[in-house]
Amino acid sequence: MKIPQMITAELRRLTSTRMSVIALIALLAVPILYGGLYLWANQDPYGNLSSVPVALVVDDQGADVNGQHRNLGDEAAEQLLDSDTFEWHRVSSDQADAGLQAGDFDFIVTLPTDFSEAVATLSSSSPRQADIELRTNDANNYLASTIGTQAVAKIQESVAKKVVDEAGRSLLDALHTIRVKLVDATDGATQLVDGLATAKNGSSQLSTGSTTLADGAAKLADGNAQLSSGANQLRDGTAQLRDGSARVADGAQQVAGGVDRLDAAARQVGSVAGDAASQLPQARTDIAKALADAGLDQTRIDEILSRLDPVGERLTTANARVQDTVKQIDQLDDGARQVASGSAALATGAATAADGASALAEGAATAASGASQLRDGSAQLRDGATQLDDGIGQLSTGATQLRDGLSAGVQQIPDSDDSTRQAQASAISDPVAVGTSSVTKAQNYGAGLAPFFAALAGWIGIYALFLIVKPVSKRAVTALRSPFRVTLAGWLTPAGLGALQMVGLFTILAFALQFSFANPWAALGILIFASATYAAIVLALNVWLGSVGQFLGLVLMVLQLVTAGGTFPWQTLPGPLAALHHVLPMGYVVDAMRQVMYGGDVSRVGQDLLVLGAWMVGGVLVAAIGVTRMTHHRTLRDLQPSLIG
Repeated sequence: MKIPQMITAELRRLTSTRMSVIALIALLAVPILYGGLYLWANQDPYGNLSSVPVALVVDDQGADVNGQHRNLGDEAAEQLLDSDTFEWHRVSSDQADAGLQAGDFDFIVTLPTDFSEAVATLSSSSPRQADIELRTNDANNYLASTIGTQAVAKIQESVAKKVVDEAGRSLLDALHTIRVKLVDATDGATQLVDGLATAKNGSSQLSTGSTTLADGAAKLADGNAQLSSGANQLRDGTAQLRDGSARVADGAQQVAGGVDRLDAAARQVGSVAGDAASQLPQARTDIAKALADAGLDQTRIDEILSRLDPVGERLTTANARVQDTVKQIDQLDDGARQVASGSAALATGAATAADGASALAEGAATAASGASQLRDGSAQLRDGATQLDDGIGQLSTGATQLRDGLSAGVQQIPDSDDSTRQAQASAISDPVAVGTSSVTKAQNYGAGLAPFFAALAGWIGIYALFLIVKPVSKRAVTALRSPFRVTLAGWLTPAGLGALQMVGLFTILAFALQFSFANPWAALGILIFASATYAAIVLALNVWLGSVGQFLGLVLMVLQLVTAGGTFPWQTLPGPLAALHHVLPMGYVVDAMRQVMYGGDVSRVGQDLLVLGAWMVGGVLVAAIGVTRMTHHRTLRDLQPSLIG
């Protein structure tokens, strides 16, 4: 019996009765129903989140945010209710709890009473985060927790963006105002620098003038000191003159009295004029001595005697003419009286001069003291003017640095208009734009799962077929036909039926669910090749272990279900399961399907097919060895009923 005859015989057996045909059709439809229905149900779940009921509780009381009273909870609620992210229901806290417990809501989002207040603290000295409360009930749906967390993150991002946008606008407006003020301050600093330059010139002139004043005051002080010394000498001299003139006045008065007596005597004793003339030198000597005793210096004495000498000469001359000169004696009497009066006036003037000289000495002393104070004060003025000049120089340098610093500060703050500041605030609130690019991209969530569930459906389909398909022909084995041909016939029958399953599944995926395939014929070929590989593996298990092998096929399916990496990356698996990922065939089917479906790296497909081919050849060879054993070593054990079925 040849291979086609054995395959035909098996197909006739599978279609011998109406129930057999129905059973065959039902088993052929298993992978189509499993893969098609599951992928249809999960074709785009994220696109239908707007049908997920969510309770929104807003307890926010509002607060002053960025200078105005705001209720950010109400604002966020309005945005959420207008969005189509979920089926939002704004309810009270009690209604939300009751609905979550009853399953009316999948989760609850609560904006607490201090939501706006917490946001407002961002600009205070004690900032704190605003809370958004999420309540879930895994008894309703476990994934609701994950979805709810993503929803809260979106709300958080939306509120943060809005608040930061407004705060950034306020900040930029404040910076613009600061820039305007800095420009004004720069102008003021420029004026200050110019004014200080003028002040520096004035302070330099003041320093020079105060130095000149200090030098002049020092000279004035020295001159006043000399004046005071001379005034003191003058005071002492006038005091001596006063005393001497007083004595002269007394002497002159005495002379006047003597002249009076002389006149009287001349009248009486004219006869003795010769005697008076002879005594005149002695009288002159006595007068000189009297003046000297009175304290007059020799010059003054000589001056006085010079006035008396003519009298003596006249007395000598008139000795012979006494009688003729009586009248002249009278004149001499008058002159003596004038001398007495003049000496008295001289004494009075000398006293006045002495008083004036004393006052002059006191005034000169006062002037000397004032000049000394002026000298000291002008020296202090000179030192202060010098310090002032240096200080204004430092102040001018500092003002220049201030002006330059303000000017540099103005240059660092951009001069932006209102629209630019609004654009900047928007960029601050959302500084990073995520640009995504994909080497390959799945059409939707269902298309992302299609490689995994198509690979899994192929195994389920083969596993189901072996419930009615005989692994090998007992008749051929009994007839001692070629074990390898028997094995090929036993493998090609389920492989062919599996190919029909994969064609039906591909049709559902490509046309009913409208998944796009970058390489559709390659995808169909991989599915058929994978189904044939599965058929070889399950055949080997059945040949060697019978019904127990069929059960192990189920166990192997479960292992591949968790190790194929069809949902989460295989790197997230525990160590032992991750090791199985590199051994079992389903992971390679998934990888190959992803490459041809999404337009990935075709070179990886070749590697995957080599692994699948190794499994296929290995399965067929192991099955052939088992068939060979059956043809040469038939035992009673082979005739015993199976433990399963």
